[in-house]
This record gives sequence, C-alpha cells and structure tokens, in this order.
Amino acid sequence: MIKFTILYHEPADTAAFEQFYTASLALMERLPNILRREVSHVYGAPGGSSPYYRSLELYFADRETLDQAMRSEEGVEAGRHLMAHAARLAELYFSEVYEEEGGSTPPAA
Repeated sequence: MIKFTILYHEPADTAAFEQFYTASLALMERLPNILRREVSHVYGAPGGSSPYYRSLELYFADRETLDQAMRSEEGVEAGRHLMAHAARLAELYFSEVYEEEGGSTPPAA
C-alpha cells in the first residue's frame, strides 16, 4: 500500500486556511481509487507545540494507482488548487505502508 501525505504548517490566518482546506479536501476526495482517507488535526508534540496544524493522508493500493490518480484530471485540479493557495504551508511526501493487525514487538533476548 502507498500513502500520499500532506502536512500543513500552522497558518497565519486560521479562518482563511479553513476555507481553503474545505475546498481542497473536497477536490482531493475526488481522486480516483483512494482506499482510505485520514485527516488529523495536530494539537501538539512531545516537546510541546508542533509546527504542523493538520495532516491529510490518502492511501492507494500501489505506486501505479497513486501515479494514475495524481495525473488524472481530478489530481491535476487538486494539485493546482493546493499550490495556488497553500504551497508555502504544505509539505508533501509519498511512503510505502506496512500494516500488521494486532502485532506486538517481541521482548529482547
């Protein structure tokens, strides 16, 4: 599984960001073949505050499916909207996801 993550830094104008984000999320949700969507509101970090305000994670079956979604008409539209309104606030990355149901780490020998 492949994940596309957008980390949004703390905005200077929260109200304006929320308007942008609502529109952006609606566009992102139109990308084809999303398996799962996860939105997080960041409220802190172990050291106190965090430089991040929100994150969006979109999951796809594999890299090819993600690439097709990014190149789709919906992906291009969502990308243009993001770059036009929040290019300086957003960090984007792709990652491979490994999941394990109810696993635990064995104790050290």
